[in-house]
Amino acid sequence: MRIAILTTDNREHERRYDVVEPYFGSAPSALLQGFAGMADVDLHVISCTQKRMQSPEKLAPNISFHSLYVPKRGWLRTGYQGCIRATRNKLRELRPDIVHGQGTERDCAISAVFSGLPNVLTLHGNMRAIARLNRAPPLSYLWLAARLERFTLPRADGVVCITAYTQREVVDLARRTWLVPNAVEELFFQVERSPVAALSILCIGNITPRKNQISFIRALDPVAQNTKLKVSFIGRTSPMDFYSSEFLELIKTRSWCEHIPWLDRAGIRVRLRAASLVALPSLEDNCPMVVLEAMAAGVPVAAANVGGVPELVEHGATGLLFDPRDPEDIRRVFNEALQDRQSLERMAATARERAHARFHPRIVAQKHVEIYDEVLRTSS
Repeated sequence: MRIAILTTDNREHERRYDVVEPYFGSAPSALLQGFAGMADVDLHVISCTQKRMQSPEKLAPNISFHSLYVPKRGWLRTGYQGCIRATRNKLRELRPDIVHGQGTERDCAISAVFSGLPNVLTLHGNMRAIARLNRAPPLSYLWLAARLERFTLPRADGVVCITAYTQREVVDLARRTWLVPNAVEELFFQVERSPVAALSILCIGNITPRKNQISFIRALDPVAQNTKLKVSFIGRTSPMDFYSSEFLELIKTRSWCEHIPWLDRAGIRVRLRAASLVALPSLEDNCPMVVLEAMAAGVPVAAANVGGVPELVEHGATGLLFDPRDPEDIRRVFNEALQDRQSLERMAATARERAHARFHPRIVAQKHVEIYDEVLRTSS
């Protein structure tokens, strides 16, 4: 089977045009890892970029990479018309059996549905839900992304939903759906933990109102006064953003907080080795990779009871859940974690077993092949 996967090259997203090797989001990277070495799969990864870059032809023996140069005028301001045309021309050359667009917020989904070939989409972020939560003003990025999602979903042959939460969000638009969680890179399953004695909490995610770090800090203030703990916030801030500015001012006055602007995947794994707990206080989330990666690494998780998170974390069995809008509930859960670390570790061990069965790259990639087969059988 010849497959084309359309995904964002993060060199373009982060304007790192001098880097030679392409790199992708955590979930697409893990999925590609699962496809690598599958003898019956000939995979082609296609990414659009606004600058020409040096790139390898192969990512694995059976995975080719194609970087397509598209001038700036062919991007969002023209409805990604340049990306659509460049991708369609490359697909005519490659002649894949099926096209898989990763994410609806940029060019990948719309290029997939206009490919003229059998196609499926994966939603990583529910852009309509995120736009509603942020009350996105007309013509803002989130407002446009939500409308792009609404346009593309009914035009795809099907939608791969990484949680049932997403399935519920798209059931009124999609022709058909499948439920397949994100994959986790194999190296996270190989993390060997050695947690420190004091409670060391990781909170990973860009500093935004949706990720809810400020309310989380204020909720934990009383806990930090009575307990030795360290909370490391790992995520980018925006220098012109009021929320980021308020967050940075808050942590200046709290010795138990630290901010790390960015870590690569290897750096995250190092931090997971020593972590006592991973916290996710989001107000909305679909299938957060930080939860999946923590479970794979055997790190206990305390997460917000929102979106698709309860499908990943079973309260009291594989982790702890809390109401991210209720400071008392946040404090209750984290005091519980402090008082019974042994139970927390038992939950993490159970979570690790389940993660291997659900999120291992080979398992997730095989489920995708089954979906492609189904689409090709029914579209012929």
